[in-house]
Amino acid sequence: MNYYPRLKKKYTEEVVSALMEQFQYKSIMQVPRLEKICINQGVGEATQDKKLVENALTEVTTIAGQKAVPTKAKKSVSNFKLRENMVIGARVTLRDWKMYEFLDRLISVALPRVRDFRGINDKSFDGRGNYSMGITEQIIFPEIDIDKVNKITGMDITFVTTANTDAEALALLKLLGLPFKNQRN
Repeated sequence: MNYYPRLKKKYTEEVVSALMEQFQYKSIMQVPRLEKICINQGVGEATQDKKLVENALTEVTTIAGQKAVPTKAKKSVSNFKLRENMVIGARVTLRDWKMYEFLDRLISVALPRVRDFRGINDKSFDGRGNYSMGITEQIIFPEIDIDKVNKITGMDITFVTTANTDAEALALLKLLGLPFKNQRN
């Protein structure tokens, strides 16, 4: 198999050397890398309509290119009409080639389709080098047929890196091509 994802090639050829120079690493193994991308879509109205969860599963599967897994409630909450083990969302974890392919599609196709897009927020790091972002509409992905969408829902995307600090993770994601906003307070 001769296929090699474009962003993985960019990482090995450009990003590693740039990060080595910027952070003065002694070994290539110290350079942070993208470990996985987790996509999560919660469906709050799933307690009333079971069809919404099936739609979410097919949409997340289509977007990710990998079969999505249903997420279940851990506790019962009577105010929300939620019972334990009730299916309330969909999630998928991407690694290696599928992760790089999804990231490439997110950067080059999906994010430019967001209305009034000025870059993603650079303040959503968790302190350990992981970055989370939310998308308000799943229809920004070209794989989704707008005519078949019953309800517009959002999703959370988490980028898990091997970076030790937020600054290293920010530099890694910027070099991979994520369009962050310019200001930093």
